[in-house]
Amino acid sequence: MSLATIYSRARVGVASPLVTVETHISNGLPSLNIVGLPEAAVREAKDRVRSAIINSHFEFPTRRVTINLAPADLPKEGGRYDLAIAISVLVASGQLGELNLGNMEFIGELALSGDIRGVSGLLPSAIACYQSNRQLILPADNQAEAALVEGHSIFAKHLTQVTAHLLKQSALPLCQGRPEMDLPSQQAFNDMRDVKGQYQARRALEVAAAGGHNLLFIGPAGTGKTMLASRLPSIMPQMTEAEALSVASVQSVAGRKMGQDWHWSERPFRSPHHSCSAAALVGGGSIPKPGEASLAHCGVLFLDELPEFDRKVLEVLREPLENGEVHISRARGQVTFPARFQLVAAMNASNEAYHGEQEYYQSKASQKYLKKLSAPFLDRIDLHVEVPPLPSDVLVNVREEGESSDSIRVRVEQAVARQRARQGVQNALLSGRQLEAICALSDDDKHFMQQALDTLKLSARAYHRVLKVALTLADLNDSAVTRAHLMESLSYRKMEKTLASVLSS
Repeated sequence: MSLATIYSRARVGVASPLVTVETHISNGLPSLNIVGLPEAAVREAKDRVRSAIINSHFEFPTRRVTINLAPADLPKEGGRYDLAIAISVLVASGQLGELNLGNMEFIGELALSGDIRGVSGLLPSAIACYQSNRQLILPADNQAEAALVEGHSIFAKHLTQVTAHLLKQSALPLCQGRPEMDLPSQQAFNDMRDVKGQYQARRALEVAAAGGHNLLFIGPAGTGKTMLASRLPSIMPQMTEAEALSVASVQSVAGRKMGQDWHWSERPFRSPHHSCSAAALVGGGSIPKPGEASLAHCGVLFLDELPEFDRKVLEVLREPLENGEVHISRARGQVTFPARFQLVAAMNASNEAYHGEQEYYQSKASQKYLKKLSAPFLDRIDLHVEVPPLPSDVLVNVREEGESSDSIRVRVEQAVARQRARQGVQNALLSGRQLEAICALSDDDKHFMQQALDTLKLSARAYHRVLKVALTLADLNDSAVTRAHLMESLSYRKMEKTLASVLSS
């Protein structure tokens, strides 16, 4: 056989399209050419593959070898095609006999010795291979990721192990040992019981966790805003299997190692510094990689000292806050990364010392500081919560612990279960039409909300967010939406008028 066809997978964002590796061996001067839009690392595969084949005690053909990576218009990068290329050369040269490998795929980078090295972004390939009903042979370094798609992929450490498996001389082991979907023990170190006082902020965190709402803490320095935000993951509902796999795919594409940089079933918590760029926040690069917004997918993106972020950097978050996706366009094509995160932000209303509420929010320094933010960005945040300084007697004398994260999470899980049974998603993801059908107000409540809209000057987007928060409050109480829920929901927008007046002046 002088022609062989082997399957592999490319990496485009969190997608993994099929790549067909076609190898043809013909008469002519000895050479090896790789075509099909390969980048430098792929073109260099010919030297790695030649040495790996020779050091694995096979013969490299001394004829004209042409390798095509199809489809030709799909850019190929990295060393992930090395193993597929080596197997295709061995099959085309007849050294493995007549093999039908149409039900298998190969991914892995080869060392000159024939060892198979791990690659980044393998999990999306394992998922796509499973959906195509093929078996994937991959590096041993990636077996932990592949084990998340249980009982389907097999792994090897050396090229000779792969050839022995194909020749049925010895079988490669399956990728097994998928971790259980349990809440990680690391979250026990960030428990809500550590928070003294701040009952409204604690309540807002519970509402945010139950409904998937975005949250903004406003208050002077040292009132516990960062401490509160870091405890949100400890009360969030456990991820579904689909959410966990989606998170794992993003982490895999970013090159982060499972068990070291991230943990299965743990919701991400990302806290970028305010000096980060727009590309660092939403992703970018000549070969696009996920940014902080995508690394926080299904978790929390915490922006501390919000006004210190560059305004243009914050504006790039407006699209993922609405759509849950980041679209990065480059000359070579467009890449989409998931970014369905909960935004939690903290800010001081002024960069001056706190001398009382009235002076704090109405001083010229405060107004100048708040103007660094835009009204459309703030409009996408559901809960605006003030975090005032604790009274000295509470801070010094009160020693009793607050409610633990475990007990709060029980209520959150129950509320989320009601939402998923009713509409399939959390309340923050409801469309306007779904919201109107589910949250039907009485005539009196409609009149009340109309007065509130006129008084607070709320936009249509803010109005729908008030209704979503009210629906979450009702779900926490296992009841229909009442006037009390609407009033509490509006209380979380009491900074709206202050912020609007500052930003419009």
